[in-house]
Amino acid sequence: MDPVQRSRVSLTAVLDEFFFVYAGLAAIWLAWLVLTETFSFGWFGILFLVAFWGLLAYLVLPRLHRILTTIYVPDYFIARTRTSDGLLGDPINLSARGSEAQLHRAMTQAGWILADPVTLRSSWLIITSTLTRRSYERAPVSPLLLFGRIQDFAYQQEVAGNPAKRHHVRFWRTPDGWLLPGGARVDWLAAGTFDRAVGFSLFTLQITHKIDADIDVERDHVVATVIGANDAAGVELLADFSTGYHSRNGGGDSIRTDGDLPILDLRGLPEGATRD
Repeated sequence: MDPVQRSRVSLTAVLDEFFFVYAGLAAIWLAWLVLTETFSFGWFGILFLVAFWGLLAYLVLPRLHRILTTIYVPDYFIARTRTSDGLLGDPINLSARGSEAQLHRAMTQAGWILADPVTLRSSWLIITSTLTRRSYERAPVSPLLLFGRIQDFAYQQEVAGNPAKRHHVRFWRTPDGWLLPGGARVDWLAAGTFDRAVGFSLFTLQITHKIDADIDVERDHVVATVIGANDAAGVELLADFSTGYHSRNGGGDSIRTDGDLPILDLRGLPEGATRD
């Protein structure tokens, strides 16, 4: 790359960062104006207060987190997913070997339901189903990022027809030739957690699902259902794959794990997909 091109790239990057930070500061100022004006409008102040929460939760705090996490959160594999705001998300606590068709077959046979993608329609459906407590077995899960991209797909099991409570697990295909720390090769990485309720995120104040802290229980549930329903499936365990720790995910929920990583071996399953 010649000096002129390097200079052009550097200037573009600087301008991009400047306007991103400027937009973040402008969003903070706008939220502050809405908050201060709230108290001069009587009952209409309630509407302004709701508007302030919306600005804060869905514009200001996400931008602040993206600015700070770009600086401080490492951009390499540490067995943690990231939220769209850049926060550390759910830990990677499961992996698999096998094709996509074999993985879909294994999960379907085990009674798991493929989650709908996040769209305006599916987002509205999960809101209304949660408020009315009506079943939505294919409810979407929020996007989490690994290898710089959102999950390839997710599976779930609703509990007692209540969309606020569900088992769910996200899957990411690993890049070609990629190895786990230590040298093991897997085709898929996954993050399994249990949604216990709907609440507010501690870090962004957005409405979101709250997960159960003991993610090892959910990890073991996924493994047990897959092994129990697929005779050709096997499992091996990478003990102490990551340090056992207590922490929080991107929604501010407490998480704890022993750090073990099961590897589901699905290569003995038929290739014919049962994905619906």
